[in-house]
Amino acid sequence: MGIAQKTEEVLIGGEKEVMCGIVGYIGKQEASPIIIEGLRRLEYRGYDSAGICTLNGGQPQIYRAEGKLINLENILRESPAYGSRGIGHTRWATHGKPSELNAHPHRAGNFVVVHNGIIENYLKLKERLQAAGHKFNSETDTEIIAHLVEENYKGCSDFEAAVRQALNQVQGAYAVAILCSDEPDKLIAAKLGSPLVVGQGEGEYFVASDIPAMLSHTREMIFLEDGEMAVFSEVGMRFTDLAGAVVEKQSKTITWSPLMAEKGGYKHFMLKEIYEQPRAVADTIVGRLQTEEGDIYLEGIGLSDQQLQQLEKIFIIACGTSWHAGLVGKFYIEKLARIPVEIDIASEFRYRDPIVTENSLTVLISQSGETADTLAGLREARGKGGKTLCICNVVDSSIARESDGVIYTHAGPEIGVASTKAFTTQLVALFQLALKLGRVRGTVTAEQCREQLEGLVTLPRKLEEALEIDSHIEEISREYVNASDFLYLGRGNQYPIALEGALKLKEISYIHAEGYPAGEMKHGPIALIDEQLPVVVLVPRNSTYDKVVSNMEEVRARGGKIIAVVSGDDAELIDKVDALIRVPEISDDLMPVLTSVPMQLLAYHVAVFKGTDVDQPRNLAKSVTVE
Repeated sequence: MGIAQKTEEVLIGGEKEVMCGIVGYIGKQEASPIIIEGLRRLEYRGYDSAGICTLNGGQPQIYRAEGKLINLENILRESPAYGSRGIGHTRWATHGKPSELNAHPHRAGNFVVVHNGIIENYLKLKERLQAAGHKFNSETDTEIIAHLVEENYKGCSDFEAAVRQALNQVQGAYAVAILCSDEPDKLIAAKLGSPLVVGQGEGEYFVASDIPAMLSHTREMIFLEDGEMAVFSEVGMRFTDLAGAVVEKQSKTITWSPLMAEKGGYKHFMLKEIYEQPRAVADTIVGRLQTEEGDIYLEGIGLSDQQLQQLEKIFIIACGTSWHAGLVGKFYIEKLARIPVEIDIASEFRYRDPIVTENSLTVLISQSGETADTLAGLREARGKGGKTLCICNVVDSSIARESDGVIYTHAGPEIGVASTKAFTTQLVALFQLALKLGRVRGTVTAEQCREQLEGLVTLPRKLEEALEIDSHIEEISREYVNASDFLYLGRGNQYPIALEGALKLKEISYIHAEGYPAGEMKHGPIALIDEQLPVVVLVPRNSTYDKVVSNMEEVRARGGKIIAVVSGDDAELIDKVDALIRVPEISDDLMPVLTSVPMQLLAYHVAVFKGTDVDQPRNLAKSVTVE
């Protein structure tokens, strides 16, 4: 991961992001095709440069290219990389400009390294290494690791010992894979604060930043914990801590199909994942609804009924799209469970010294389960004695492992940078949590819960109906593709959906958009409304319907172009808007799940008409793995 003198930030659904993709292989096959295939599946983690190193007869062959992975593939067609062990990397630059020079792998002497993370004390280490005679070729902090290993190897001539000593000297976060030409039968990997997964095959081993990189070769995965190191050779693998003590690890069988991480005939991953939402929601509710009893079962929640009854406050912390889900969750929990809820952007939570007690619950929301700011918030809450529960899509991720309990969203792999099915399954998980809290605390009766569960059962089918408006939204999108700004308005639990709609448009089409509570429009945004401004208004039939219609009339009076999202057969607004989008009728509580669909499709089609890179928008990457 590149690094320079100052810290930079980018947004991933509003989150800070520092992320790259790592793949390593050792076995009897040619490593290069396996590594390139894995990098292709991880390209969502970074796409400004890529590189590969294989050991051929013990000699490192290193190829690197600026830009997307295809540029590296073109080089390898002309000059193949041979050898049955290798490492590869796809980079998203945080510091150090995107270039071939800053691309990974990095080499020092006989050692070659790929790295994801940030080495915080790299300047001090670099000065010390330069004083010892080391010459640096890049602007990255990763090169520090290679030189540190080389320096420590001089004193011990032991690859494993040199890596341990080097990693014990660095401060920050890392996931690394390292080769040594002096000991070509070994591949070493380690992690601290950045994800790294091991794949176990028949006489071959894989290591990668994420599961999809290895799924076509093995389903047996081992998840490294912080401070653990894996040593691979053709005869086996061993796990130790950084002091050298042996660590016993158990593999887990992954049930995802490799095809789940492919586009499946859709033009983009994002569109595929939008259409996967009925299935993802169905998978997230299956086995949890006890309709006859009027109750809900959440396996792994980690808290007893007595502990839930004693809760005095709930904190929800998340970033970006997950934060928008948390805003809806606040409505759910306060309405159904009558517990006060504070919601924080994760990067702000621990810096405000929150008042966390033993009778508070902090709910962490993260698709990846590796979001650094959210993970830091989790540790802050636990450090203050509070209880923790995460809503997460990735089994055995860091946040899931460290929380007292977990509610998994069964969305499956989400490859598109702009989150879609992860968001709607988070909404469903939050609704389930609110119902569970309400039942345990007596604020929701069995009959009331039964009615809500019946609505949940219909939700996948309603989502399928909502997707039938795709072609209509495509036509609407064509009309507004040249707009320079959008305004999104909603009230109550539709306000967070307005925020999410604006975020989706910004993320993938690069059009400036803002989401606002509709009633707040007259306190500023109304000054922006003219004949050129499209205004998306979420106005399903609910208790605030008349008030939102009144806000919409204010837009109409100033010439704004109104795109209204309504529910059911509402015909009252046909003559008052420029475009009407209908979603099926459902309860007010579950309506945010349905109104999310047109927000996603509108952003998608506008971006397609503009010709942007929908799945890999500029300056964005998928999930935050360091602060």
